[in-house]
Amino acid sequence: MSIKFVHTNLIAKDWKRLSAFYQEVFECVPAPPERDHSGEWLDRVTGLKASHIRGIHLRLPGCGEAGPTLEIFSYNSMPEHPSVQPNTPGFSHVAFIVDDVGATAQEILNHGGSAIGELAIRDLPGVGLLTFQYLADPEGNIVEIQNWKKPDNR
Repeated sequence: MSIKFVHTNLIAKDWKRLSAFYQEVFECVPAPPERDHSGEWLDRVTGLKASHIRGIHLRLPGCGEAGPTLEIFSYNSMPEHPSVQPNTPGFSHVAFIVDDVGATAQEILNHGGSAIGELAIRDLPGVGLLTFQYLADPEGNIVEIQNWKKPDNR
């Protein structure tokens, strides 16, 4: 059996705006074509009636052409987004390794995101020095940014 991780789906109120955020802040790259799907086949697979989705896949930084994507879609009809906290059951956040956690946090804020917690630095014996912070994208989805300094390169 062969298994390969393919994508993570993120449902957005405004897929174009949220896609632009991930492209501008995290250097994600569109993987065309844009998607525009509807029909009986989509209703069957989603379990929804008269569903219509639009969106795009974004290549994740550091993963190459064949790497997994972040799939950002909007449906024609969606319920309100529930409040999500770091301890909410289910998928909680996406994480990116960055060169400078503070500067990237500021970029997230400059592009319409918000801080959830404070920047933290933690020395994990045998693992390294971790600098990280939880923030939210413009639609409230949690994003963790982190930087590791391994014990041998301090």
